Amino acid sequence: MNTLTPLIAKELNLKKESVDNTLALLDLGCTIPFIARYRKERTGGMNEVQIGAVKDLYERLTELQKRKETILKTIEAQDKLTPELRQRLESCWNATEIEDIYLPFKPKRRTRAQVAREQGLEPLATLLLLQREKDPWQAARRFVKGEVADAEAAIHGAQDIIAEQVSEDERSRQTVRQGYRQGAIIRSKVVKAKADSDEASKYSDYFDWEEPLKRCSSHRLLAMRRGESDGILRVSITIDDEQCIDRLDRLFLHGYGPCSRLVGEAVEDGYKRLLRPSIETEFASESKSKADEEAIHVFVDNLQQLLLAAPLGQKRVMGIDPGFRTGCKVVCLDAQGNLLHHEAIFPHPPVNHRMQATVHVEQMVKDYHIEAIAIGNGTASRETSDFIRDLHFDHAVQTFVVSEDGASVYSASKTAREEFPDEDVTVRGAVSIGRRLMDPLAELVKIDPKSIGVGQYQHDVDQGKLKKSLDQTVEHCVNMVGVDLNTASRHLLTYVSGLGPTLAQNIVDYRKEHGAFTSRAQLKKVPRLGPSAFEQCAGFLRIRDSKNPLDNSAVHPESYHIVEKMAKDCGCTVATLMADAEKRKGIRLNDYVEGDIGLPTLKDIMAELEKPGRDPRAQIEEFEFDPNVKEMDDLVEGMVLPGIVTNITKFGAFVDIGVHQDGLVHVSQMADRYVKDPSEVVHLHQHVKVRVTEIDHRRGRISLSMKKIK
Repeated sequence: MNTLTPLIAKELNLKKESVDNTLALLDLGCTIPFIARYRKERTGGMNEVQIGAVKDLYERLTELQKRKETILKTIEAQDKLTPELRQRLESCWNATEIEDIYLPFKPKRRTRAQVAREQGLEPLATLLLLQREKDPWQAARRFVKGEVADAEAAIHGAQDIIAEQVSEDERSRQTVRQGYRQGAIIRSKVVKAKADSDEASKYSDYFDWEEPLKRCSSHRLLAMRRGESDGILRVSITIDDEQCIDRLDRLFLHGYGPCSRLVGEAVEDGYKRLLRPSIETEFASESKSKADEEAIHVFVDNLQQLLLAAPLGQKRVMGIDPGFRTGCKVVCLDAQGNLLHHEAIFPHPPVNHRMQATVHVEQMVKDYHIEAIAIGNGTASRETSDFIRDLHFDHAVQTFVVSEDGASVYSASKTAREEFPDEDVTVRGAVSIGRRLMDPLAELVKIDPKSIGVGQYQHDVDQGKLKKSLDQTVEHCVNMVGVDLNTASRHLLTYVSGLGPTLAQNIVDYRKEHGAFTSRAQLKKVPRLGPSAFEQCAGFLRIRDSKNPLDNSAVHPESYHIVEKMAKDCGCTVATLMADAEKRKGIRLNDYVEGDIGLPTLKDIMAELEKPGRDPRAQIEEFEFDPNVKEMDDLVEGMVLPGIVTNITKFGAFVDIGVHQDGLVHVSQMADRYVKDPSEVVHLHQHVKVRVTEIDHRRGRISLSMKKIK
């Protein structure tokens, strides 16, 4: 059993055997989606979140173990490592406590206390701490020599040693930490020289702000820290100094004599000069880390909703990147997303070639058999939507508004240049908009998630943690939906369990050279795709027209023989078994338990046979804004309007109501009940009804409510 297994099992409230098996699978290179989907018997049915938690905690504890080994070697080199100290460090798994234990032994720069020790004043510091001397100055005279000019200098040096000891004492640090936990106040003040600048206006709420740190929400803390990094705000975290000093005095003072007074001065100095700044930095870092985690969680949740947005599917689509002066870029795509045609139209001011644009769009829809139109939600989106909906086509055409966040990033990327080397960025952007309608997941994986526009202070949080979380989210979504092996791009294949950039490119190259894959087994012929990679990826790849219908399902090839045995026992083919619900009802799953294949896997197989290759995403719906409201000036308080949720944060949700400026539904206005988290009530791209409660033309802000709207 892994030495860290008991710790992880206890911390996460999981069975030791399940944790140990999970760690073993991870050590073999198995991915989280593969373990969660195909190794349920080994993990006890853990989901991806639980497996991810096991992996993260194991990595954290492993790093802590390495840190402890370094600390032990450092203390041992100083000949100060006692058996008791070793035992204490080896049994401790709290990072803060470990650093507290290590602090007195930690090599440090030449401090005032270190200078005093070099001057031979440590015995005097010990004498003062005992607080028995009636005349400490008399005792101090014995230490007057060399650089120590007089008794006063000796006393000051001893106090420096005591101050450092107080600041490094575990009890002291825990006492001050407790003070910060209970009563820390975070304050922000505007830098006076920047108060009237245009840049400062967005931080005006925090020009003179304070609140208890424990109640400060992540978005407020990150906003203050951004203002601080921009040089607009000064931010501090403080507590009641007198209370803390009183608590420390109770730890170190044993009376009211002259020694006690000198020790009291040293305690106060140690607190103000050394201990308080250290703990304030610790809490600033800790609060920032917690805010980062919450912001990353919001981003991950939004990204997952965006990636799993309802796809239109394989239909012929017209993509439009709307604009005024530069016109609207129009592309026509076939059902596979290939570019057939592109041109620019100018239906809006200042050009106003509306009639010409009408003729061209209606002709393109006819010539390229367009079934749906995707319009980007940026500049001129509302005007373009109205223009398209006024047109007359010779067949039914659906119209959708699509988020274009990140489309410009994609259009200028290496990926876009590789796909469309002969087209400019405007055409590439319009293609991306069209493809997002067909399959949001397949298109959005090409873009850096931070550019998709659904985060909360994403550029201010820990970028390493953010990237790791976002990559895991994309991987989860791709493998949850499954990937068509014969149409997937290199970028989409990269996120399939067990693949990565190199194998993804090898699959695409093999497909180009040999044509479409006809079976999953053919994957084994792809260069460098060995047995381990095949095991990891095969169940998540789909082949629509394979001779074996299981190749278009989530049933793993390692379990094909089970399904074949079921079909044989039912006296039919696998295809018939998949199509005949009555035959499946007669199957006794216990008869097929064998080796590592138990009831959890068998139940998954039966669910997959019922709906092979099912897409877990919802059905797409058309949406239309209120035709009478197009600008902020059209808004009136009390209006009830249709809208689309464009972003979700901890403090509320932003809703597009078609006036070029999203409105905010504050968390307090989301429902006729207490709402802790807006994601309890709404999801990205949800169609909602909202009531206008306030219009701030000066700041361009719209306040909305979802309360009591039927």
